Amino acid sequence: QLQLVESGGGLVQPGGSLKLVCAASGNLLNVWLRGWYRQAPGKPRELVAELNPRGFPSYADSVKGRFAISGDNEKTVVYLQMNSVNSEDTGVYFCYYQSGGIDYWGQGTQVTVSS
Repeated sequence: QLQLVESGGGLVQPGGSLKLVCAASGNLLNVWLRGWYRQAPGKPRELVAELNPRGFPSYADSVKGRFAISGDNEKTVVYLQMNSVNSEDTGVYFCYYQSGGIDYWGQGTQVTVSS
């Protein structure tokens, strides 16, 4: 079992920055993937960024060059640094871990980009 808790969401102006944090607890021995998804109103949940088992990142095309994902070697935390945000980045951001073939999700944190 894993528990994931996100923080760091909020209101940010276009062009601004925000850093999301996901704290993980529980059995972390078999964590394979970890990353962030987001869901905008009326749209399906989409992958934003992910760390592979070796810790190498991958990104959705829409955020490449603007967002950066990182995490610790112990897999207790994963971050999402969001820069140069725009209105299309608005949505609920969910942290996820994949461990033992099971996907675990946080409760989500709202990010709103607006002036």
